[in-house]
Amino acid sequence: MKLVLASNNARKLRELDAILAPLGWELVAQGELGVPEADEPHCTFVENALAKARHASRLSGLPALADDSGLCVDALGGAPGVQSARYAGEPRSDARNNRKLLDELGSTANRKARFVAVIVFVGHADDPQPLIAEGEWTGEICSEPRGEDGFGYDPVFYLRDLDRTAAELDAADKNRRSHRGQALARLVERLQTRR
Repeated sequence: MKLVLASNNARKLRELDAILAPLGWELVAQGELGVPEADEPHCTFVENALAKARHASRLSGLPALADDSGLCVDALGGAPGVQSARYAGEPRSDARNNRKLLDELGSTANRKARFVAVIVFVGHADDPQPLIAEGEWTGEICSEPRGEDGFGYDPVFYLRDLDRTAAELDAADKNRRSHRGQALARLVERLQTRR
């Protein structure tokens, strides 16, 4: 089954493709099909993911998969939240986003945080029953970036039980544990029952 991914993020495509490939699904980035990025005007992950999935499906004519995900930090009232990718402004920069996050937290004692992912599948642009799955990965924000793998906030997302950041995990381990991996596993279960 060919699916359009409502994203042009190469790392996200690799991460999702690694999980979907064994099921025989081919994931194609929307940019390869000439689909521009959708607006993300909403204040929730689910609304943004649904808008992106419908947009990609409408313009490609294919079933679509979209996710909206981000980092929610308790001490910052849930920020950066849906603004995670653009937290430090444009142009997008993981390094600048991480620096801004660490600067805003400063010496704050409460460093609890969670990655949240909402993944939406639509069979077609006007699908009246989109499949929606969520995942959450809890951790805390460390004081300095660590690790070379991953992307986004992975270098500052510390997992106390492993004594590692998300950027210090290998891809397979991260896929098993991550918010996106959890959401995608739930979505795959639901997709298999829909077939």
